Amino acid sequence: MLEGVDYCKELRQSPSQMEICVAIFANVLKLDEQGEPVNEKHAERRAAAWLYRYCTGELPPGEPDIEPWECQLY
Repeated sequence: MLEGVDYCKELRQSPSQMEICVAIFANVLKLDEQGEPVNEKHAERRAAAWLYRYCTGELPPGEPDIEPWECQLY
């Protein structure tokens, strides 16, 4: 999804955006009773979708909008 997107440059200029990216991953991630992740790839995709939108101004085609709860900082 991020192929061809220079997100490292963008994050160097605004490191607080990395905090939001990590928050999305953590908020979306679900763990089972043993503490093992059950949807790691989905959480990774949502964080990548946000990063894509931050760098390009639009979401990847077919990706649903980021929900407010996904990027909530605690």
